[in-house]
Amino acid sequence: MQHNIPGHFDEAHVIHELKHFLPSQQALKDFIHHNSLHAFQHMKFYDAIFKASKIFGFQAHLELPEYREMYKTGRIRADILQQVIKAKKANTEEWKDKLLNKEYDTINYPRIGELRKYWKEIYHLDLDNKVHPLLFRILCVFLDQGIAVQDFPVANKSFIESVKELERNSFASFFKTKAVKQKFLSGDYSITELLKRVVGKEEYFEQYLFDQQFAHHGWSGFASAVEDNPQTLLDPKKISLKELIEFELLMELDALHYNLGNNFQPLTSNMADPPLDLMAEVPRSEFSEVIELWQDAFEWSYYDSVLKGILLSNEKKNGLPVNGTLVYSKTEKMKEISFQAIFCIDEREDSIRRHIEAVDKKCETFGAPGFFGVEFYFQQEGSKFYDKLCPAPVTPKYLIKEFEAKELRKGEPIYTKLTHGFFTGFLLSITYGFWALGKKMQMMFSPKMSPAISNAYGHMDRQSRLTIENKSTDDIENGLQIGYTIDEMTARAEGFLRGIGLVKNFAPIVYIVAHGSSSANNPHHGAHDCGACSGRPGATNAKVQAYILNHKKVREILAAKGIVIPDSTQFVGSMHDTAADVIGYYDEEILTKQNTELHLQNRLNFETALNLNAKERSRRFSSINTKQRLEQVRKAIHDRSVSLFEPRPELGHGTNTLAIIGRRQTTKGLFLDRRAFLNSYDYATDTDGAILTAVMRPIGLVCGGINLEYYFSRVDNIKTGAGTKLPHNVMGLFGVANSSDGDLRAGLPWQMIEVHDPVRLLVIVEHKPEIVLKAIQSSDEVFEWYKNEWVHIIALHPGEKQFYYFRKGEFEKYEPITDAKEIGTIHNMEEFIEGAMEMETNHIVHATEENLPVYLLD
Repeated sequence: MQHNIPGHFDEAHVIHELKHFLPSQQALKDFIHHNSLHAFQHMKFYDAIFKASKIFGFQAHLELPEYREMYKTGRIRADILQQVIKAKKANTEEWKDKLLNKEYDTINYPRIGELRKYWKEIYHLDLDNKVHPLLFRILCVFLDQGIAVQDFPVANKSFIESVKELERNSFASFFKTKAVKQKFLSGDYSITELLKRVVGKEEYFEQYLFDQQFAHHGWSGFASAVEDNPQTLLDPKKISLKELIEFELLMELDALHYNLGNNFQPLTSNMADPPLDLMAEVPRSEFSEVIELWQDAFEWSYYDSVLKGILLSNEKKNGLPVNGTLVYSKTEKMKEISFQAIFCIDEREDSIRRHIEAVDKKCETFGAPGFFGVEFYFQQEGSKFYDKLCPAPVTPKYLIKEFEAKELRKGEPIYTKLTHGFFTGFLLSITYGFWALGKKMQMMFSPKMSPAISNAYGHMDRQSRLTIENKSTDDIENGLQIGYTIDEMTARAEGFLRGIGLVKNFAPIVYIVAHGSSSANNPHHGAHDCGACSGRPGATNAKVQAYILNHKKVREILAAKGIVIPDSTQFVGSMHDTAADVIGYYDEEILTKQNTELHLQNRLNFETALNLNAKERSRRFSSINTKQRLEQVRKAIHDRSVSLFEPRPELGHGTNTLAIIGRRQTTKGLFLDRRAFLNSYDYATDTDGAILTAVMRPIGLVCGGINLEYYFSRVDNIKTGAGTKLPHNVMGLFGVANSSDGDLRAGLPWQMIEVHDPVRLLVIVEHKPEIVLKAIQSSDEVFEWYKNEWVHIIALHPGEKQFYYFRKGEFEKYEPITDAKEIGTIHNMEEFIEGAMEMETNHIVHATEENLPVYLLD
C-alpha cells in the first residue's frame, strides 16, 4: 500500500482506509441496500470487480461454465454475443472461440490474508481460533439490542472503557496472562506499540491490519458503521474501529504469550520479502477480457429484447403495423378516469399495477419513490423510539407522532420479562411451556398472524391520528419540529405531484399505495420493506401525503401554482403487503357518500387484481399449485407469509433488472415479469429537465444499490452475501451469523437471490438525450454511477422514438437487433402463468418451448 514516507505507519490513515473498504451494512432494522463494492465505485465496473477479486478473493462474476451453459440454452443469444465481440475486438471469430472453448486457470489467489497465514505455517498456531470466539462474544454482548437476558453490566461508556471496568470488577478475566491484563487496564499501549510486539517490522503493519480485520469483516464493518452512525441503534453504544483493533491486538498478544511463551519472536522477524501492496493495480488478463465479453452478452441478450418490446408495444398502441399486421389500439386513453393509484416504484408493484389496469381499464396508475415526498421521523404511540421514514442519505428535521390508537397491541405471555427471574422463570416456563408447544404445533400446520411475526400493518394503527400539521413554531421535541407548516406541506405536495406528472385530470379518488412485507422466521424482513423508508413499511408516509393533498389551504396554494385539484377529488392512503398480497386502507371515513360508493367498487377490483397478482407470484414457489383457483392460490400465498416452515416468504427484489423513468403509456401493454422499477415522469411538463434532475438523483443510489447488492450476493453468496439463512443465528437483534461460523454476514441470504440474474441495472429515461445527460451530470455522486458503468442508461427520445445509449461520455444511437417475431404475445394471463412456472431454485423454466424475456399483452 502507498504512503507518503516509505515504510512509515500512519495509524489514522490506515483506519480511514479500512473503514472505506469494510462493509457498511447497518443493523437489520435499517436494512438499506447498497453497492457491496462501494469502495471501488470511482473505478470502471470491470476494472473494479477484478481488482476487488484480486485483493479480497471475492467472486465478482458468474463462473465461465455458467456463461457457456446459458449460451447453449439460448439465454445468451448468438447474435448478441457476435455484436458484443465485434464492438470490442478486431478478430471476432478468434475471440468467439476463446469464449466458447478455451480453458483458463480460474483459481484466484487473493492478496488478503497472505501475511497472517504465517502464524499457522511458521508457528503452527491458529490465532483466529484462539481469539475470535471470545472476541465475537464480547462484541455481541456489548452491542446487544435486546436478546440478552441481562444488559451489559456497564452502560454509557465506550467499548474499551466498559470492558476495562468489567475486567477490574470481575473474578474471572478475558486474558490468560497477567502482563497483558495489566497493560490493558493501565491503558499504556497504542496500536503502533502493539503491532511492534506482535508483527515486528513497521513496513508490514498496514498489511497485517487489513489481514486481521478482513478475517472478520462483518464484525469490523458493523463496528465501523455504528461508530459513524450511532443513532441507528435503538440502545446506543459507543464503539470505534480503533478500539476494536486495539482490543483484538491485546487478545492476540495474550494468546501468543500464553501459547508460545514470553520470548516469542514477532511474526516478521525473519522475513526478507517486502510487504504486499494490497491496492496495487491489477493488470487485465485474457480471462478477464473473456468474462467482460460474456457478461456484456448476457446483459444485452435481455436488454435488447426489452428495448424491442417497448418499441413494438408503442407501435401497437398507436395502431401501427406489428409483424406485418395492422393492430388498432385497445388501450386508448379514456376520457373518464375511474380512479388513480400511486404505487412505489418498487419492481414488485409492476405486476399489481398491470393487473389492476387489466381489471379496471378506466383506472390510471403511477409510480413514485415510496416515501412519497414526505421525510420525517415517526413515533408510534407508546414507543420510546423514533423510526426514520425516508431515504437513508436524508436527515429529517420533522417528527410525526401517533396518538389515539384504537387497536390494542397484542403480546405473547411467554415473552414477559418475568421469565428471566430465577423462581418466576422456572414457574412460567413450566406453565407456559406446554401452552407454547401446543401453539407452535398449531402455527406449523395452520399458520396465521401472531405477535411474534413481523406484521407490516403493525407499524401504525389504522384508526390512529397523526401530528401532521404543525400548530406552533415552538412545537419542538428533541430538536425536531412536530409536523409541517402549511407552506412546508404545500412544497412537498407540489414536488410530489410534479415529479410524477400528475398535475391535471384528477380522478374522484386517488390512492397512495405504500408497501410493506409481513413474514415469520425472517431476520432480513427489513430488506423486503420499502427501501425509500429506510427499510420500513411506508404506510405512514402514504397517510401523511394523503392528508396533505386533502388539506383545503394546501389546495388553494397549489391552485395558484397551476395545480388545480377538484373539490370532488379525495386522496386515500393505503398499503400493499407484498408478501401476503393484501391491501389495507386508511382514513376511509373521510370519503363523501359518492366516493364511498366508488371506493367499494374499487376495493372489489383491487381484490381481483390481488388474486391475479398472487397467482403470478406463485409460479416461482414450488410449494404452491399454480393451477388451483385464484382464491386458493391467494390463500396459499397468504399462509406462506406467516409460515414458520417457509424460508422464502417472498423473494424481495430478486430478478430486478430495469428502472424506467417515463409515462405509463410507454410500458403499458408490456409484460416485464416484475423486473422493472417504474418511476412515473412526464417529459412534456419538464422541457428543461429541472424536474428530471431531482427524479434521477436517487435512481443510482437506491435502485442501483438494490441491483448491485443482489448482483454481488448472487455471484458470491459466501463472501459478499449472507449464505443460506437456514443456519442463521440472530446476533443481538442487529445482524446474523451462520451457525458456529461466528462472523456477522453482510449482504443477502441465498433464499433471496437464487432466482436472480446477476446483470447490472438498465435505466431507461423518456426524454431527449441532451436533457438526460444534463440531469445525470448534475452532481459527481450521481454521474459516477453512469460514467463508470455500474448501471447502464438509455434515453428514449420522445419525438424520434429512438433509443440513445450512454457510452464513453456521450449518448449514441442504439438500434435493437431483436426480431419482432422473438417478442411473444400473451393472450390469456392465467393460462400463460400456468404454462410458465418458475421454480425457486431455477431460472426461468417454461413449460412451452418458448423462453422469452419480454412479452406483449393482447
